[in-house]
Amino acid sequence: MKRYSKQGLWSLFLMCAFPLHAWTIILAFRDFSWVTERTNSWDAIGVVSYGLIFAFIESVVVFLVAILLGFLISKIWSEDRRIALLSTLVLVTSLWAMGSYLYFMLQVSISGETIDFLISLAHPLRFLYAISLAAVSVTVALPTYLILRSEKVLQGMRGFFERLSLLTLFYLFFDVVGLVIVIVRNI
Repeated sequence: MKRYSKQGLWSLFLMCAFPLHAWTIILAFRDFSWVTERTNSWDAIGVVSYGLIFAFIESVVVFLVAILLGFLISKIWSEDRRIALLSTLVLVTSLWAMGSYLYFMLQVSISGETIDFLISLAHPLRFLYAISLAAVSVTVALPTYLILRSEKVLQGMRGFFERLSLLTLFYLFFDVVGLVIVIVRNI
C-alpha cells in the first residue's frame, strides 16, 4: 500500500498553505495603509507580494515537514485518515503560533491578581509550563483521537478541508500574481 497518493499530497499541501496564506493576508491588510502613507500604494502592493511569496515558501517547508511526520503514522490507517490527521495537526499548530503572535501584537497584559498568584507559587515557571502543556496536549490529542476513531468526525473534517482547499487555490493564484508583481518591480 502506498503511503501517499498524488491527490492526498495535494490536499495536504493545500491545508499546509491555508493558515500561512490566511495569516499573511490578514497582516498585509493590517500593514497596507501605513506602508501606503509612508511611500505609495505600489510599494504597499510590493510588500504584500513579497509576503505572499514568503508564505508560499513557508507552505512548502511546512508541507515537507508534514510529509516526514506522516511516516510516523501507522499504515494501518487509511490515507484519508492520515491526511486528515496531518492537516488537523498543521492547522492546530498554526493556530497556536497565530495566538502567541496575537498576544504580543495586541499587547495583552496579565492582570495583577494573576501575577500575584504566580509569585505566591514555589515554582511559577513550572506551573505555567504545565498549564501550557495541558492546553496544547488537549488541542492535539482530542482531534487526533476523534479523527482516528470516528468516521463521522473524519467525514466532517474532509468536508471542512475541501471547502478550505477552494479558498487556498485563490491564495495560490494570488501567489502567482505576487510573483509577477515582484518580477515587474525588479526589472
